[in-house]
Amino acid sequence: MCPRHPSESVPEGLREAIDAFLAHLSLERGLSPHTATAYETDLLQFATHCGRAGKTVWTAVGRGEVDAFIRLLDKRGSSPATLSRKLSAVRALAGHLVRSGFRRDDFCELAKSPRIRRKLPGMLSPEEAVRLVVAPDTSTPQGLRDRAMLELMYGSGLRVSELCNLELQALDADEAVVRVRGKGSKDRVVPVGEATLVALRAYLKAGRPKLVRPKTGSAIFLSARGEALSRKTFWVGVKAAARRAGIDKPVKPHLLRHAFATHLLGGGADLRSIQEMLGHADIATTQIYTSVEKAKLSDSHRKFHPRGKRQG
Repeated sequence: MCPRHPSESVPEGLREAIDAFLAHLSLERGLSPHTATAYETDLLQFATHCGRAGKTVWTAVGRGEVDAFIRLLDKRGSSPATLSRKLSAVRALAGHLVRSGFRRDDFCELAKSPRIRRKLPGMLSPEEAVRLVVAPDTSTPQGLRDRAMLELMYGSGLRVSELCNLELQALDADEAVVRVRGKGSKDRVVPVGEATLVALRAYLKAGRPKLVRPKTGSAIFLSARGEALSRKTFWVGVKAAARRAGIDKPVKPHLLRHAFATHLLGGGADLRSIQEMLGHADIATTQIYTSVEKAKLSDSHRKFHPRGKRQG
């Protein structure tokens, strides 16, 4: 069985190219240390598999090693999502080897991807989303902060990490936009709606000044200690807001990002615009929301059409 960190059993001829690829990811593409570590773990596992098959340099590795690696992991019970992630890492390395001139052909070009059934995200109705974002007690600085954060997440579709890392200079209230630093250190500009601007102005005027401490930086959303609010603390705030709103379904912060996308799509927004606002690199990631809309249509048909129910 392949060890979790198999670097000691990886042939040197394979390890060097992996190290160079990881440096490329970190320095040129700006991947986070966490993502780079995930790539390293998957690639070292594949390289260990290749070494055991007698392949000690990347020019000797072919599609056969890739297919055998995926079959082996499948037999050991790896989920389709895990198999897909590992194959994606190997594909990325294979492409890098071609682009860098180390190989003329892509040994992953014909490798088959495992079939994955995408899980539809949970959903909030527009009414539930509004109840959630207006739930915080705005008579306190923390309540003003939470209201502004919930409004911004639902109104602009930010990720939790993007929300917590926002700085004052990222917000342009006059232009009604916010500049977001997303995955891979990529910036995008996202529109901010009027309701969100009202909540942000109220927090910046009457909430944030009361949370500022001597060493406070430029983070927009502050904790009681004057530091940038953590994801964990925001999670607690979302749970509290859901209770106040009387929403009994499991509510996670990311659910508001899903609501942003599904409600935009339901209102007639095009998928490419939603992709840009969400910061998805691949349109296929955004297309999951079309499945959500189709599921809602099917539910409505079964519920309201006289021939929609299954006949007994």
